[in-house]
Amino acid sequence: MVKSNIESLVETITEEVKSKFTRTIGLVGVIIISLSAMLPGIFVTPTFAAEIMGPGIWLAYLVAASVVLPGALSKSELSSGMPSSGGSYVYLERTYGPLIGTISGLGLWASFLLKSAFSLIGFSAYFIVVTTYFDIEMELRTLSMSALVLIVVVNLLGVSKVKAVQAPIVFMTVALLTLICIASFFSDGFDASIPIDGAMNANGWKLAEAAAFVFVAYAGVTKVAAIGGEVKNPEKNLPAGILLSLLIATVIYSAIAFLMMAAIPGDQWWIGGDGKVVENPIWVFAETVAGTKFGVVAAALSVLTMISMALAGILASSRFLFAMARDNLLPQALEEVNVKFETPHWPIILTGAAMALAIFYVPLEDVVKLASGFKIMIFMMINSCVIILRQTSKEHDWNPSYTSPMYPYIQVWGILAGAVLIAFIGNKAFIGAAAAVAAGAATYYLYGRKHAVLQTTPIASFRKQFKSPSSTEHQRRVTAFHAADMGGKNHLTIREFQSALQALGFNYSSDESRVIFHSADADGNGVIDIDEFFDSVEITSDE
Repeated sequence: MVKSNIESLVETITEEVKSKFTRTIGLVGVIIISLSAMLPGIFVTPTFAAEIMGPGIWLAYLVAASVVLPGALSKSELSSGMPSSGGSYVYLERTYGPLIGTISGLGLWASFLLKSAFSLIGFSAYFIVVTTYFDIEMELRTLSMSALVLIVVVNLLGVSKVKAVQAPIVFMTVALLTLICIASFFSDGFDASIPIDGAMNANGWKLAEAAAFVFVAYAGVTKVAAIGGEVKNPEKNLPAGILLSLLIATVIYSAIAFLMMAAIPGDQWWIGGDGKVVENPIWVFAETVAGTKFGVVAAALSVLTMISMALAGILASSRFLFAMARDNLLPQALEEVNVKFETPHWPIILTGAAMALAIFYVPLEDVVKLASGFKIMIFMMINSCVIILRQTSKEHDWNPSYTSPMYPYIQVWGILAGAVLIAFIGNKAFIGAAAAVAAGAATYYLYGRKHAVLQTTPIASFRKQFKSPSSTEHQRRVTAFHAADMGGKNHLTIREFQSALQALGFNYSSDESRVIFHSADADGNGVIDIDEFFDSVEITSDE
C-alpha cells in the first residue's frame, strides 16, 4: 500500500510538471525553433552543391527534403510518446539499449557540434564582407574563435531567453530572403531556363550526391522534438509545427537556389577568382539583384542568423552529453550543473573545445559532409525505432498520442533513401560513422557498462529508508539539504545532493546516488527542488 502511494505521488508530481511545460510553447513557437535551427543552411550550402551538380541545385533541396520527411514524421511520434531531455539519444537508447545509445549519443553530439562549427566558419565569410565595406581588417579564424568564446560564455551563463532573440531574427531573415527573391525577378539578365535546364540535364548520381550534401541544411527541423513536453497540445502542434517548418524551409531553399542561379550572371560564378568555392552566396545574390549596400545589410543579418544558430547548437549538443551522463553512461562531472547559473558547464566547455578543433583543422566542405553523414544515419535509426516500437507495442505498451501516417512505408523509404545518400557522400561519411561507432563502443565498454545501474534497486531502497520520518529526523534531513545548497536557491545539484546524503549517513555508491537523483529530477534540468523532493519521497506514518 505504501509503495502504491509513493508511485501515485511521484506520478502526480510528474504530471504536474509536464502540465506546466505544455503551456509554454504553441504552434508558432515550434515553427520558430525549427526554422532557427534550419535557416543558416541556405547561407553556405548552395555554392558547394553547385560545384557538385551545376545550376540545377533547387532539385537537390527537394530530394533532400523528401528524405527528411520520414524522419520528421517518425520523430513526431517518438517525441509524443517519450517527451524527455536528450531527444534522439533518448529514443535510441530506450529502443536499442545502452550500447547503441552510447554510440548514437556521441554521434549526435558530434553532428550537432559540427553543424554549429559550420555556422561559425560560414558566418566569418559574411562578416568579412561587412568589415571590408567599412575598411576594417580582421583574420577569419580569429573572428570565428572570438565568436565561439562568446557563445560558450553565453551558454555557461544560462541565458535562457535566447529563444526570445531568435524569434525576431527568424522573422527578419525570412523577410530579407523574400525581398531578395522578389528583387531577382527584376534583375538584368534573369533567365529561368538556366536552373530548369540544369536540373533536367543533371546526372542522377550528381543529383543524389548534391542532395546528400545539402541534407545538413534540414537537420535542425526535428530539434524541437526534444522539448515535446513543453509544447501545448503536442499531439497536434508538434507534428504540425515540424511539418510546416519543413515545408517553409523547403520552399525557401528551393526558391532561393532556383532564383540565385537564374539571376546571377556568369558561367560557374560559384567558383571565385582564387579557384575556391564562394562561401557567402547570399551576399553575392543580394549584391547582384539589389546593390552593394543592400548586400552588406544582407551579410550583417546573415551573421546574426548563423551566430544565433551556433548559440542554440552548443546548447543542444551539450545536452546529449548531459543526458548520457544522467544514464550513467558518462562520468558524473558531465551531469553536474553550475551552482550559480544552473547550467551543465563541463558539457558546454567540452563541446566548445571540440568545435574549436573543427574550426582549426577541418575544412568547411568536410564539416558539412561529416555533419550530413551523421544526421542521415540518425534519421535512418529514428525511422527504425518507430518500426520496432510499433511491432512490439504490446510488450512495451507503446501508445503515443501522435502516430506517423503511411506506416511503415514512409519509414522504409526514409531508411532506404538515407542509405543511398550516405553512399554518395563518400568515404568521409563512412570514416565519420566508423569513428562514432569506435568511440561509442569504447566509451560503453570502458565506462558505461561498469557504471550503469538498474534504476529500480537503489530507488526502491532509498524510498524505503526515507519514508515515515519522525519530526526530528525530518528536520535533520531538511537542515542537511539546505546546508548543502551552496547556491542558496532551494535547489540541489547532483554533487550537493550526494553531499547531503553522506552527511545524513546514507551509504550509496556514486552511481546509485546518481540514479536516485535522476528519479527526483522530473524535468531533467540537472537540479532538484528541495521542497518538492521531500514532498515526493517522504511518506508520513499515517499514510
